[in-house]
Amino acid sequence: MYLNKVEICGVNTSQLPVLSEDEKKELLERVQKGDMEARQKMINGNLRLVLSVVRKFINRGENLDDLFQVGCIGLIKAIDHFDPTLNVRFSTYGVPMIIGEIRRFLRDNNSIRVSRSMRDTAYKAMQVKEQLTNENQREPTIDQIAEAMGRSKEDVVFALEAIVEPVSLYEPVYSDGGDTIYVMDQIGDSTDDKTWLEEIALKESIEKLGEREKKILSLRYMAGKTQMEVAQEIGISQAQVSRLEKSALERIKKQI
Repeated sequence: MYLNKVEICGVNTSQLPVLSEDEKKELLERVQKGDMEARQKMINGNLRLVLSVVRKFINRGENLDDLFQVGCIGLIKAIDHFDPTLNVRFSTYGVPMIIGEIRRFLRDNNSIRVSRSMRDTAYKAMQVKEQLTNENQREPTIDQIAEAMGRSKEDVVFALEAIVEPVSLYEPVYSDGGDTIYVMDQIGDSTDDKTWLEEIALKESIEKLGEREKKILSLRYMAGKTQMEVAQEIGISQAQVSRLEKSALERIKKQI
């Protein structure tokens, strides 16, 4: 639905202007001199860039209008901080800024609310970790980080885990150009193999039944019909339905 959406935040995306690289360069030079009109033209001329980045976050379940507005904030920051003397395209600088702004929004607006103090603790822990790594040329343990911060190990662990962004089960983790491996493909429990094998055995057992027995089991356990209703549909007595059903179930149990 979102992929085909034309209007976002009151903006008709099908009519968004497109700037050439020369036009961008000229506008950015004017922006550096405080030209607000050039700044607005630069913003309007790069809204398609924001839209292209926002499309990458559609599956997060967030409102597209919200993501677009946040992406525009990232675009404005990129325009205000871009150095025209650098020999790089504006999009090379702008895209990471837009992505970063959207990711911060998704993190801060996560359904699992994280207190400001806990986030501060986590960010401080990351700074200490980097500092200790540089000093000792090896990654520090949680105990060492906690000692350097003057906090308990539990506080540091809880804080770091609280800011970890949840990962979708459908997040791709590897692709060789063929079949893609997703997070859910690497998750399981001790009953997975057993359940899988039981399902295969059940299907094979049912396949070995006669057509009438398959029909009876289908009507009874898939359609939820009574033995009397099954008897009327097939054209046999209820006693026969009961006998065939019982015989089929016993055969399945023995084969499983």
